[in-house]
Formats: sequence, structure tokens, C-alpha cells
Amino acid sequence: MKIAQVAPLFESVPPRLYGGTERVVSNLTEALVADGHDVTLFASGDSLTAARLVACSGEALRLNPRVKDPLPWQIIQIEQVRRRAAEFDIIHFHIDLVQFPLLDRCEGRALTTLHGRLDLPDLMPFYSLFGDTPLVSISAAQRRPMPPVHWLGTVPHGLPRDLLRFNPAPTGGYLAFLGRISPEKRPDRAIEIAERAGLPLKIAAKVGAADEPYWQEVIKPLIARSPRTEFLGEISEAEKQRFLGEAEALLFPIDWPEPFGLVVIEAMACGTPCIAFRAGSVPEVIEEGISGCIVESVAAAVRAVERIADLPRAAVRAAFEHRFTAERMARDYLRLYALLRQESAAVLRPPVPVDGALRDEDGLRARALAPEIQAGSGGGPTIAIPLPNAPSAS
Repeated sequence: MKIAQVAPLFESVPPRLYGGTERVVSNLTEALVADGHDVTLFASGDSLTAARLVACSGEALRLNPRVKDPLPWQIIQIEQVRRRAAEFDIIHFHIDLVQFPLLDRCEGRALTTLHGRLDLPDLMPFYSLFGDTPLVSISAAQRRPMPPVHWLGTVPHGLPRDLLRFNPAPTGGYLAFLGRISPEKRPDRAIEIAERAGLPLKIAAKVGAADEPYWQEVIKPLIARSPRTEFLGEISEAEKQRFLGEAEALLFPIDWPEPFGLVVIEAMACGTPCIAFRAGSVPEVIEEGISGCIVESVAAAVRAVERIADLPRAAVRAAFEHRFTAERMARDYLRLYALLRQESAAVLRPPVPVDGALRDEDGLRARALAPEIQAGSGGGPTIAIPLPNAPSAS
């Protein structure tokens, strides 16, 4: 199959430092290439891939001080995809919104994975207007705020099986916080949990321009007053192995409808359990008492730290291998690609004459497929690993 993957230009694929969506696109692209597919990646020019690379900017936009406005570069990328669209069986977008006016020209070969939060009021009229566009969610929780749209399926993220190694016996003796310094990620909660639990906390996180005031006014002073807390800044993929693998647990004290939480499965790959607040996709990703603990307060998180050693790290790694590998993610997307082509063939072909009359053969086929492909809030098949049982509150 000839597949185009269209990645955000803000980070390289894979990102050198922080970057969730670009890392997922990289994992998917490499898994599809390994499976024998002909893949073209539309991404920044400093990306590294076994696929064909179409460079849509010289380097990742976030790390290029000469870039003041990302929109022209995004339009350049869309135009490059448009000019080559006929070459591909599937065009898979990961870039949110700007491609939507182009999609009706892609003849049923395009789908978009939504990677971000969908509860923002400006998004409601947009997705209502494009309600027939094939979309993929990354968790069931991500879908909940949306108006009726055409959900093709749900595919949780995955990592290469050997990207992060299992560490059965960590010696770091610390709790870890990895990701982004922002109010919704609640690093302030992480600091309080570690202080009350009496354990060191290491924070490896990006401070973006939008979050600089929160860093300067809230988190930086908290760190200065906390002798147990160490701030490392952004770390690379190579550094992530040691950072997560040597930790006693990952703290994920979020306060927003997290669509997935890639860092959680990165920790799981190392055998490191996660203590997470119940929000967004957390109950879908973490299996209570197996890969971590789901809590609803700082006090409950402190109690979870005290019992985290009771979770066998081998079981945490096994949960990752069963549910969150890149190979599984690629298989799920291939099923959706096939479903998209099937849906397109059923809906787009014209009626054919039968015995002097028109019989809507393809309309009948479309209605037969309707239970699988019909648009609607929560509709569409879920191409996903089995979800854990709903955990009890901790």
C-alpha cells in the first residue's frame, strides 16, 4: 500500500526533545515501513525516517529562531500534499485543522487522527461543518465533547517494542515527572506529593513560551523552596531510558481531559508504574493495580506512593507489550485504512443499470456497512486494544 503520513512541522519526526504527536507519527511510519508498505512522510527537513521524506520546512519550526509565523509553512506543506495526492492509496493527516478544505479532493483516501483536546468551544462549529470527514480518535475520552462527526475508529498510541528497555530493579529512589510545565499538567501537585511522601522528585519538562509566566510565578519558586525537587529541563530520547527506568514511579497528576498521555506508556515500557489522577483517558490507559494507581487527590497519591513497590515491574512491562506496541498500532491503522477504502467504494460509486432500471447497488452496500462506518458521536468501530475494567477510586 502507498501511504502518505503528514506530520506537524513544529518538531522533527522523531522530535529531538519534547514532542508527542511527532513521536507517534515516527513510530507509526517506521512500523508501516517495516511491514513492507511504501510510505512517504511529509515533515520537517531534519526528520529521520526509513520512509521517503518530503521536506516541508528546512527544520522543525519550534527550534528555528527565524520562523515567526508557522502558517505559511503549514500551507506549503498542504500544497505539497495536494500536488502529489494522486500517488497515494491513503493520506493520513496528523496536523489538526488546516487540511480540511483539501480533503474533498482526496477521493475517499484521506483520514485525520486528532491528537489534541476537543473540548474547546471554537472547535464545535468547525467539526460540525466538516461532520462527514473521516476522523480517528486516540481514546474514547477524547471523543466525548465532540458534536456528531464521522469517527472511523479509535487507535491508542504505541511505541517500538525495544525503544525503551525493561528495568526490573531501579536504584534511583526518586519519583519522576516528565512532559511539559503547564497548569493542566500540575507539576505543583507532583512537588507536593513527593514532599509529603518523603521522596526526591526529578522533573524533566519543557517550558514553552505560553507557559513561561506559570513557570516563573508558580513552579520555579516551588522548586526553589523544595530541597527534594530537581529540575532537569527537556531531555532527549536517550536520556529518557535512564530517567524513567530508574524511577520508583511516574507521577501524572493532570488536571485536564488528557487525550492519551504518551509518557505513561513510555514509563510502562521501562516497567515503571504510574500514579495518575483520574481525568481524560487515564482509566483507559492505566490498569489499576497492574500498571499503576489511579487517584483523585494528593492524599490518595501519597498513599499510592507507599504501596507502589507492591506492583511487580514485570507485570507493568507485560501490560505495555500486550496493549501499547507500535506494531499493534500499525495493525490497527491498517484495518482503518482498509475500512476507509471499503467505505469509499460503497458510497462513491454511481448506481448501475439492472434490467432497464437503476438499482442503487452501492447504496445498499453502504447501508449494509452502516453499523461499522456510520458517522455520529461515539459511532464507528473502535480499533483498539481491550480497555481495562473501570478501577475503583483511590
